[in-house]
Amino acid sequence: MKVENTKAQMRKGILEYCILTVLSKREAYPSDIIDELKKAKLIVVEGTLYPLLTRLKNAGLLQYNWVESSSGPPRKYYSLTEEGHEFLNELKSTWNELHEAVQQISK
Repeated sequence: MKVENTKAQMRKGILEYCILTVLSKREAYPSDIIDELKKAKLIVVEGTLYPLLTRLKNAGLLQYNWVESSSGPPRKYYSLTEEGHEFLNELKSTWNELHEAVQQISK
């Protein structure tokens, strides 16, 4: 068993939570989301992000609006819906419970 596979699964499992958290602070263009995740050392490529954004939008958790760009075509900026905020609050609660459990086990 390779540790890299397990590490990738751990990152994948938390990625939705991180994306929703970024978007809870402000609406963002996908490259802004990627930059924010990279700053936190969570490396994500567009090929991973775009399908996730589409899935979250189709689930009613995200919405987007088109914003004209001074340097090219209009850009899609994503933000959380009310349902997205509620979903994120549930994820935060679950994350806190998991974090506490792992901390307890790791002592």
